[in-house]
Amino acid sequence: MHPILKQAFAVEMAKAKNLYKESKYTESFSHLERAHVLGQRFVFPHTYNHWWMLKVGIRKKDKREILGQLVRLSAAGIGSLLGRAPMGNTGGANIGIMQVLPIQGDLKVLFERAGEKA
Repeated sequence: MHPILKQAFAVEMAKAKNLYKESKYTESFSHLERAHVLGQRFVFPHTYNHWWMLKVGIRKKDKREILGQLVRLSAAGIGSLLGRAPMGNTGGANIGIMQVLPIQGDLKVLFERAGEKA
């Protein structure tokens, strides 16, 4: 993982965890989605991110999100390892598991600065 993306992933995860501790689950999930876009091509960050998405789903008692994250947890690492993670996908159960989405805004700039295709 390029250092620029690694640092941005760490920042987004830290924000998500802090908001989670404050019981601000919707806000936490927004940062988890950003972290997902940054880390989905890498086995450990991708899997770790889905674990946190599952935790938020459990706290929100969101059955759809819980089921969606359980499915994603079982496939995330393998998908990253095989290069099958759909770029731009934000990782929530509201998005198809293989749906590619455009990367925009500051995240696109980070990918460009890292010399990665966005």
